Amino acid sequence: MGLFCLTLSLWAFQRSESFPETTISNGLITAKLYVPDAQRGYYRAERFDWSGVITDLQYQGHSFFGPWFDTHDPKVNDAITGPVEEFVAIGYAAAKPGETFLKIGVGALRKKDTTAYRFYHSYENINPGHWTTRVSKDQVTFVHELSDAAGYSYHYEKTVRLLPNKPVLVLEHRLKNTGTKTIETNVYNHNFFVLDRQPTGPDCRVTFPFDLQTQGETQGLGTLAAVEGNTWRFLKELEPGESTQVFLTGFGTTAKDYHLRVENKSVGVNVTGDQPLTRIVCWAKRTTFCPELYIPVKAEPGKEFRWNIQYTFFTKE
Repeated sequence: MGLFCLTLSLWAFQRSESFPETTISNGLITAKLYVPDAQRGYYRAERFDWSGVITDLQYQGHSFFGPWFDTHDPKVNDAITGPVEEFVAIGYAAAKPGETFLKIGVGALRKKDTTAYRFYHSYENINPGHWTTRVSKDQVTFVHELSDAAGYSYHYEKTVRLLPNKPVLVLEHRLKNTGTKTIETNVYNHNFFVLDRQPTGPDCRVTFPFDLQTQGETQGLGTLAAVEGNTWRFLKELEPGESTQVFLTGFGTTAKDYHLRVENKSVGVNVTGDQPLTRIVCWAKRTTFCPELYIPVKAEPGKEFRWNIQYTFFTKE
């Protein structure tokens, strides 16, 4: 109970901070989003795409996203909320120390040394590109223009749209390659679910449309969490400092397997995508649980790649 109260107070504190933001609504859902800004933005670190950061989403008196960390610093790589995405770094292995590599939705980052890329490390963003934001009543479009970033250039758009008269949010993406090098990588949505700000525990689960198989090393499997059939669930209420992680497979080669149901005892979300999966990572701590679904991205020079993810919210009342 102590950590839960602390989470609530931290959420209220963070909401009082002055960061550029906007609000959209379709009459059923109301969502508050932070606006990318290299000087004043809520998130200015180097891991996640800066766009589409939902700090709060309300449906029928229930909340689905929000802060899950103890303190907030705009330059900390994980200090972000909502269904946010990370693109796997492009060109890091080929870059020499001092040269740049690309993180889509972030910019051109300087490679420090010969060590492997680590998402939790800080890298100097020497070319953050240019962001613009277009807002209407029920949708917001974020546009990132980046030129000559580690030899790559692109026009990236993400639209967060609430469908009319439905408890549905859609993330629409368009990545156009405006440079001379092929852009090829993977992207995943971290899905920092904070369902009614309840702690992660036995009431929380994620269900897939196929039987799951574990792959590689696991953390907390059998003590904190379990994988049974097509479900990832929790064996106990996670305590402060506890976390669990598992790598999963079992999916096929078509987009029909990008379909999951995330829920606790009071609310849930059905999530679907229109691209085939390449990887699944499931990670959780007391304040959030996160199915992370990877898809491939490829755009030849002059071409574009599009993909959508849809969230349908429901209650169990």
